[in-house]
Amino acid sequence: MELKLPPAIVFLLFLVIMYFLAEMLPFGYFDFFGRLVLAKVLMGLALILALMALFQFARNKTTIDPAKPQKASRLVTGGVYQITRNPMYLALLLVLLAAGLYFGNAFNTLTAAGFVAYMNRFQIMPEERSLLLKFGKAYKEYCSLVRRWF
Repeated sequence: MELKLPPAIVFLLFLVIMYFLAEMLPFGYFDFFGRLVLAKVLMGLALILALMALFQFARNKTTIDPAKPQKASRLVTGGVYQITRNPMYLALLLVLLAAGLYFGNAFNTLTAAGFVAYMNRFQIMPEERSLLLKFGKAYKEYCSLVRRWF
């Protein structure tokens, strides 16, 4: 696989970048009524989404290890996986967006977009190739029905 770093480490690196952008850039600050409430809502959604995804994997008795998608014993397509093919990565993105709102720097939106681009290229696409080899037509059909992110 093309995976260079575990997704949790990638997430933390992007979070640190967001923090330093907000602290170091003398421009880009924004504020609006309800900004912190919206950040909390996004964090709550991220938590619910991640827990639902983990529950689905546990219920289907398959691996959650992103470095070894070939070890998946079942193709999980129910529950939250009917809405997004990558709910755990979407949850990480929601946390980054919440952090961007909390930090209040508009450039953090670009950082979140960078996270999506990185994850698509180095994590999700290799995972998808591996799952396609393992589950074939069933996975291809699933991909045609459910979007990658949302």
